Amino acid sequence: MTADPIAGTIVSLLPRARAELAELVAFRSVADPAQFPRSECEAAAEWCADALRAEGFQDVAVLDTPDGTQSVYGLLPGPAGAPTVLLYAHYDVQPPLDEDAWVSPPFELTERDGRWYGRGAADCKGGFIMHLLALRALKANGGVPVSVKVIVEGSEEQGTGGLERYAEAHPELLTADAIVIGDSGNFQEGVPTVTATLRGMTMVRVRVDTLEGNLHSGQFGGAAPDALAALIRVLDSLRAEDGSTTVDGLPAEQSWDGIQYPESAFRTDAKVLDGVDLIGSGTVADRIWARPAVTVLGIDCPPVVGATPSVQASAGALISLRVPPGRDAAEATALLTAHLEKHIPWGARISVEQSGQGQPFRADVKSPAYTAMASAMRVAYPGREMQAAGMGGSIPLCGTLAALYPESEILLIGLSEPKAQIHAVNESVSPSELERLSVAEAVFLREYAAG
Repeated sequence: MTADPIAGTIVSLLPRARAELAELVAFRSVADPAQFPRSECEAAAEWCADALRAEGFQDVAVLDTPDGTQSVYGLLPGPAGAPTVLLYAHYDVQPPLDEDAWVSPPFELTERDGRWYGRGAADCKGGFIMHLLALRALKANGGVPVSVKVIVEGSEEQGTGGLERYAEAHPELLTADAIVIGDSGNFQEGVPTVTATLRGMTMVRVRVDTLEGNLHSGQFGGAAPDALAALIRVLDSLRAEDGSTTVDGLPAEQSWDGIQYPESAFRTDAKVLDGVDLIGSGTVADRIWARPAVTVLGIDCPPVVGATPSVQASAGALISLRVPPGRDAAEATALLTAHLEKHIPWGARISVEQSGQGQPFRADVKSPAYTAMASAMRVAYPGREMQAAGMGGSIPLCGTLAALYPESEILLIGLSEPKAQIHAVNESVSPSELERLSVAEAVFLREYAAG
């Protein structure tokens, strides 16, 4: 791959990394006690803490954050006068969804077709392993030339803000000259990429009520207001005819001027069925990186199996709104709430409750840290130049860190390239990407220390 000794060291460390990732994936660490026991997250946190202690980290602590979850912190002091770099990952994962749809068990790391499959393999337990690999490679080649702080979050996927609130209350904890967020991914497998922007996110729970109780649809249907039908109407108001997001007062015509995402490649990556159109207008990059996007995550209503001929008295939904850079997530939440209240039909009663929020983020890609990362990417991906892309998802902590430490340089890299299928069934990580990005991170730390 390259003559740099860092690369050879990381190749030799990959079998150990795979074994450790298998141990970490085995924890069913979904930060939702309604679905999975809290003990699974606590065990994963302790595993991460033990891993840091084994690498010589000091002040290792499992932090109780305000949302009831735990994050793991550690400090590895570097040479006197060296810069400090914060490395971030998260150990909590999305639910496995339909476990029967997984080709192999979701919490059992399984190698297949040159990839390692398991929930969290890429997002983001693999990111923590990437950090460990980079640090071990540096130790084997002269030592770690910077002071390193590591923070491993326990509630990123839930968006409940525990670590953000903890950081705001303890602003000295995560101070650093540069911050590497290991929770994004290359634009395509093998294309070295830093993520320059993130959309923010807000989630709201909506409840619609129309009747004191369900009614017989034959006796009352046609005149009695159906809460489920009212909910469908108000949800439909959030989209234009072409599927574009339409929230009153929220601009939705922004453009992306960086690397573009060909529609054919997007259709393949997203596994869009033949004959089904993409939604929205503008380029694909405009739609997924620069504009708002609303998604109905779930609806509370009777399932088909067991349904009765009834007019529904109540119905509910969970709605996600991705907020583009340049907009405030709190303002977007207020606009979304006002839109829903305005467009509810028939005078139905509607309540809107916020359940999660994170600010969008835009990086300074011309900073010294990005120059060092570009150089490191050339070592890890010979013959390729680093690209800057957007990411439609959210990492709420980024906005908090940018506000707390405006002088810090924040870089986003990671293992979640399109083939990883994060948040879906059969999530996987490419061992080659783990290898190359670990090389890139190690070389970056070396280059950044050299100034």
